[in-house]
Amino acid sequence: MSPPLPLPALHATHAGIWRADGKGEVRSLGRGEAIARAAETPHIILNAPLIGERLGTPEISGLDLLELFAFIHPARFAVPTVAGMARAVGLEVPGDEMAAARTLQAIAVRLLDVTEDQDWAEREGAWTTNRTLQRHGWPWSPLVDARLPAPRKMERALFSRLPEWEEKADPPPPRTVTLGDEEARARLAALVGKGAEVREGQRAMAAEATHVFDPRNRPGEPNMLLADAGTGIGKTLAYLAPASLWAEKSGGTVWVSTYTKALQRQLDGEGARLFPDKEERDARIVVRKGRENYLCLLNLEDAMQGGFLGRAAVLAQLVGRWAGYSKDGDMVGGDLPGWLPSLFRRAGATALTDRRGECVYAGCPHYRRCLIERAERAGREADIVIANHALVMVNAARARPGAPTRIVFDEGHHLFDAADSTFAAALTGREAIELRRWIIGPEGKSRGRRRGLEARLMDVASYDEEGALALHEAVKAAQQLNSEGWLGRIGEGDPWGPIEKLFAEVRSMTYARASAQDAGYGLETELAEPDGALVEAAEAALEALEAIAKPLARLSRRLEAVLEDAPDWLDSQARARVEGSILAMGWRRETLAAWMAMLGRIGGAGDPDFVDWLAIARVEGREYDVGLHRHWLDPTRPLAKAVLEPAHGVLVTSATLRNGGDWSAAEARTGAAHLDKPAAHFEAKSPFDYAGQTEVLIVNDLGRDNVPALAGAYARLIEAAGGGTLGLFTAIKRLRAVHARIADRLARAGLPLYAQHVDPIDTGTLVDIFRDDPRASLLGTDALRDGVDVPGDSLRLVVMERVPWPRPTVLHGARRLAGGGSEYDDRVVRAKLAQAYGRLVRRQGDRGFFVLLSAATPSRLLSAFPEGVNVHRLPLDEAVIRVKEGLAETVAGDRIDA
Repeated sequence: MSPPLPLPALHATHAGIWRADGKGEVRSLGRGEAIARAAETPHIILNAPLIGERLGTPEISGLDLLELFAFIHPARFAVPTVAGMARAVGLEVPGDEMAAARTLQAIAVRLLDVTEDQDWAEREGAWTTNRTLQRHGWPWSPLVDARLPAPRKMERALFSRLPEWEEKADPPPPRTVTLGDEEARARLAALVGKGAEVREGQRAMAAEATHVFDPRNRPGEPNMLLADAGTGIGKTLAYLAPASLWAEKSGGTVWVSTYTKALQRQLDGEGARLFPDKEERDARIVVRKGRENYLCLLNLEDAMQGGFLGRAAVLAQLVGRWAGYSKDGDMVGGDLPGWLPSLFRRAGATALTDRRGECVYAGCPHYRRCLIERAERAGREADIVIANHALVMVNAARARPGAPTRIVFDEGHHLFDAADSTFAAALTGREAIELRRWIIGPEGKSRGRRRGLEARLMDVASYDEEGALALHEAVKAAQQLNSEGWLGRIGEGDPWGPIEKLFAEVRSMTYARASAQDAGYGLETELAEPDGALVEAAEAALEALEAIAKPLARLSRRLEAVLEDAPDWLDSQARARVEGSILAMGWRRETLAAWMAMLGRIGGAGDPDFVDWLAIARVEGREYDVGLHRHWLDPTRPLAKAVLEPAHGVLVTSATLRNGGDWSAAEARTGAAHLDKPAAHFEAKSPFDYAGQTEVLIVNDLGRDNVPALAGAYARLIEAAGGGTLGLFTAIKRLRAVHARIADRLARAGLPLYAQHVDPIDTGTLVDIFRDDPRASLLGTDALRDGVDVPGDSLRLVVMERVPWPRPTVLHGARRLAGGGSEYDDRVVRAKLAQAYGRLVRRQGDRGFFVLLSAATPSRLLSAFPEGVNVHRLPLDEAVIRVKEGLAETVAGDRIDA
């Protein structure tokens, strides 16, 4: 290894700040001196936004090791801590914070040494990218340039290195086959492997799941199975066994849908059991997500050629490096490290994806290499497509071709929520101005690659005079939508046009009728008995939306006529472009139809199937959106119609599907209740000894709104557990207040504390950091309650600050009234408690405590916990002692390991 770099390093945590000088001498600094030193001389640091947060300064620059790692090893992940990075480069983990400062210097040397290694796997493109980064002032560039030899031949440009996908005929429909129980069990045995523990629940579920893949007897009557499979039975392999067998025998594709990215990654990892050969595995198991998750090559090209400036340009170059080595181009939950975009804060990572539906399809110069198109085509021929609930529902709702005939919904307890989001409508200022931008394109001083509908389609529409006229009319009508500065104008009482006037009346009525639960957050009120001004504004807005919808419909018909005429210039790429434009317009027309339906009922009779309300969205008292919202009272009705009925077989599974209730509740939450053919049921109890491995403690001596006492309770419990704590909050405000009070105290005890909505790190990376360090703790909200899978000693204590009662929103009030009042609330709360408790035991040998800091916890809610688990109501002092004594061996082991 090369000698140490003569560069200082700065390491900061809640416990203090340490600086290693160019000779490796380390000393502690105060915040003021540390900020001054960092401003004078570039320092080696790890995660600049986080260091800036620790120092109390919003911006700090330096030689960020995470950026260097992303350059040296694109598409590889490393836990973004000193210990995680040390392990990633093969160094010894530092024993204390002072040693960590020196380790930063050693990590830098080890990474730079890679550039001189002839076997460096990611050498291609590095020299060219570094020269470009040097022009953008990337501080690592001179150090890389001094070691990285110029290539012997000119490096290929990124876009020429990416493979092209090949056009193929659509696959034939799956053959009709019937699976036997025994062959499913045999496939399961092969997947589990010889000598593995026999789990009867897993074998039984595999056999039962085979009937989901049987041919259905009547249209609209899928073979549906609801499987309540307790944690630890191995339900993933239980359904993958018959799924892979059916795909193999029928030539069809099974879609496995999840709610969280964590389970998607887990399922992708299980693929090695099905197909050990990587090349075969990549062809037969495909991960699919919505278009907005994938890198758009056209956006990337624009960013790399001057569309991004300053720090954003550095991000574009690093993403370009990643694109050349990525498995599938997924920027959200794929192999792009989640911490990379967060290093650049507002530098525009989202602008590198197609979040606005502006794809020009075959009109794009990179169409044949498009990562989105490649994933979509790969999914057509795959045995298993791993997707998410939202994508499955959106594709079904929009009648996309190639709809799956066999679907497995894992994390099925989230189907209701996913359907609620998918089939909802929101006519808000932000949504309306986005539609304006999509149709008209950039206005005023706007810059970048964005193009309006006219610019994207004029050459195609010019083939047809009527189509060109419809396009012109749509662009003209879209000018009635709200424009830049709309929120300020309606706040000042000076709205422009019919849509802004509608939002002005919505805002006025919401302020008049809503009662704020918290002055800093949003307001809402039921859309009932509207005043005359709102009714008139709605009528005018409805006419404005119709003026947009009609020419878009005519334009779609004219584009369809172009496809039928098939002129000489309409080659396969042009056809794909026209078809893509028709699909995109269909999506926008559906949105317009939903908005018009909502406006058409204002002032008339309400629709009992829907819940409508007005809302002002605010963050810490600042308004950022205004509008009308519509949700289905029961979103499983459109779920059943659009997704379940067209399928031949559907398996819905979860460890908390029944949640201690009867099957009728599970049928109601999954859409099975709306099918003519009854769903089959399966239940397998968890093999874990929850009564022996866990305890539930309800602390009964804390005041409800005493934040200092709440913070003290969290600190004492985390100290008693020696870290390894997941703290769950029902309000971001209280989370931040508790974190601010205890982070320094815990850090001085060697117990790192991280927090969602506080640390400038994405949620997935926070969980990775938490999993990697058994002495770390993590605070968060609902996303952590449902998305954390941390087996082992890294998670041994779950603390909830209060009973997670539903927020009393207009939507919840309507569903509560229809669902049985307080019984509906109890079902919702029990489900949340069960999910939170379920984080504790993920495998045999796990153990821990679940602590609820709420004296007013009703006994009727305790059925959320597994039968036999001991529940104790006790003061905080006793709870702390119980946790400390119960986890004494674990804590001691962690100290030894550390």
